[in-house]
Amino acid sequence: MPGEVPAVPGVVSARDIRRTAESIAAAQEPDGAIPWFSGGHTDPWDHIESAMALTVAGLWDEAREAYIWSAKSQRSDGSWPMQVRGGVIENHDADTNFCAYLATGVLHALSVTGDTGFAAELWPTVRAGIDFVLGLQLGAHGEIHWSANESGSSGEALLTGCSSIFHSLGCAVTLAERMGDPRPDWAAARDRLGRALRHHPEAFLDKSRYSMDWYYPVLGGAVRGAAATELIARRRDEFVVGDLGIRCVADAPWVTGAETCELVLALDAIGDTAAAATLFGNMQHLRELDGSYWTGLVFTDGKRWPEERTTWTGAAVVLAADALTRTTAGNGIFRDAPR
Repeated sequence: MPGEVPAVPGVVSARDIRRTAESIAAAQEPDGAIPWFSGGHTDPWDHIESAMALTVAGLWDEAREAYIWSAKSQRSDGSWPMQVRGGVIENHDADTNFCAYLATGVLHALSVTGDTGFAAELWPTVRAGIDFVLGLQLGAHGEIHWSANESGSSGEALLTGCSSIFHSLGCAVTLAERMGDPRPDWAAARDRLGRALRHHPEAFLDKSRYSMDWYYPVLGGAVRGAAATELIARRRDEFVVGDLGIRCVADAPWVTGAETCELVLALDAIGDTAAAATLFGNMQHLRELDGSYWTGLVFTDGKRWPEERTTWTGAAVVLAADALTRTTAGNGIFRDAPR
């Protein structure tokens, strides 16, 4: 079960990380859903990111309730609605990246806690979600359409979303083996998606102004080694802002905590630990006394924007701290993802 909590010397203590997790738990609703903030909406991806942070910080009861919410709220086709608020669906569409991410969360929970029984309980939910996602692998090069609704597929693929799905598929294949239910068809689909991500940029909508499209192929594991180092170097100066963090979009004076911590995870995954640690320290200006984190800062006028302290920003901090310090058994969930 969860034990030691990460601490990054000179930056955040174990108590700091625990307080961040407690700020996430404070927003959790009675049914287990973790919204962006108290009273805000819940989406299935950020909900899982928050559950992973709770696990790292030892709040396993709360994390279990979050995963149980995912199982209970899954629809018969294996999908989840894109947005829910207070138990009421606000957006019925399904986002494939959102639907795949439970595989990452369940493998992470199993790695940290060793609770094979709970992983087995959630396995049918993971399996149905992945099968739904791969039903939308409709692109000519193996890309996966980003969303679907009752009218059908969006017909378009996103580089960031598919990079995250690539990672989740790796977690799903690993889980399938551990559950005694191997899925070679998933592995083959993942291979096709990886080739699309590495060799067919034309398969994806152009979202290159967003920093996530820059680093997510590395974070998700589709690009590693020398190619990853070169990819990160290519736009580092465009996105990294002094001692504040990284821009969310290249053409806006706005640094965001979650994107910065995701880049920390990507850099850690390719062995650039010094740069990762520096970025992690730099973004701490977004921290509040209760352990929560502001989403971002407009650095031209020094204003927090939006005026929200989001659970998923705090969650990214916790996961980055764990990766940097190698504290829990789940610290390599991004670094050790299969290629």
